[in-house]
Parts: sequence; structure tokens; C-alpha cells
Amino acid sequence: MSVSTDFIIERCEIISMSQNRKQDTTEKIITAAIELFSKNGYNGVTTEEIAKEAGFSEKTLFRHFKSKQNLLEQAIDRYHYAEEMRAIFESKLNWNLKDDLLLISQNYHKIMYRNRKLLRIIMKVGENVPGLREYSHRHPQTLKEFLINYFAEMVNRKNIVSVDAEKIAITFLYMNYGLAHGRMSEDPAFTSEKFSNLIEESVALFTRGLTP
Repeated sequence: MSVSTDFIIERCEIISMSQNRKQDTTEKIITAAIELFSKNGYNGVTTEEIAKEAGFSEKTLFRHFKSKQNLLEQAIDRYHYAEEMRAIFESKLNWNLKDDLLLISQNYHKIMYRNRKLLRIIMKVGENVPGLREYSHRHPQTLKEFLINYFAEMVNRKNIVSVDAEKIAITFLYMNYGLAHGRMSEDPAFTSEKFSNLIEESVALFTRGLTP
């Protein structure tokens, strides 16, 4: 028995529409949760309140998320930086140290600042939610691995001095984390223009120290 092309196309469209609706629902619930967590704290918000804020029933929330912690974990995976940074390391580097580090830093800070509400929530919740710190730490760990591989390859290409790739990766990562934390804390020293210049100067110093 053959199946018509029109039937296959129709079924694909139905499946696609269903997936889009599910994604849209998930997105709305996560967005509502982040807003409420940022205002009232993780423990000060119920799943019922999150569902109501998103415009759904609590039953709908639990169809998409197993628990409030699972909701926060999915928010971390959706909005943290690992996958966006992966795309940069896989296709956008040109093996010029200064250009590459500036590109990495600029994108890291763009993502960190865009997701500052979520990151503040993670920092505040900390040890109070079992396993959350370890769960969220997967993202900086992934970025560290990207950086280690990058610096090791730069040493192999003799584009930088011979260094311990892991130590340099950690130093670069924490340099940027410190800057990002200061900016998220709304430090008046970190206006947009000043912060942009600070990133460029930090990368220039880092580059100078690694240049043969």
C-alpha cells in the first residue's frame, strides 16, 4: 500500500507544529520561572505561581518538567553558554591569538550579561539545591575544555610560547569570569563603553604574554 506525498507532507507539518507548540510552552514557562525566581528567590516561588505567570495550569508545567529543580536545570541548559561557545570554537576561529581571544571574550560576556538574571539565581541558590552547583558547573567545565584544546593547538602550531594549556585556560576563564561578575553586579565602573575597552585591553595583555 503506497502513501501519497501529500499525506507525508501533511503529517510532517502536524508533527512540526506540535513540536513548536511544545517548545513555545516550555519557553514561556522557563521565562516566567526566571522572572519570578529573580524577584522572589527560588524558595519563594511555587510551581503553581510559575504556571499561572506563564498562562498555563500547574498540570501543564509538570508535563514539561519533572519538578521545580528540573525546570531550573533545563533553564540552565537552554540559556547558559556552552553550546553557543562550541559554535565559535568549531567554526569561527582563525588561529590568530588576539583575534580569537577577543572573539571568545566578547561572545562570552554577551551571553553572560544577557543571561544575568539566571546566573544570579544560580549563585544565590548555591548549596541550597542539592546537585545544582555541580549541574551548572558543566558549562564552565565545557568552556575550559574548549580553551585547553585551543591553547594546546596554538602551542603545536608555534603560534604562542610553550605553556601549560590547562593553566592558561583556567587563567583566561577566571579573568573573564571576574569581569563578568563585576558587570553583573552593576558596578558603575563597567559602563558599556568602558567594559568594551576593558575586554580589549585584557585580551591585549594576555596576548602579549603568550606571543613568542
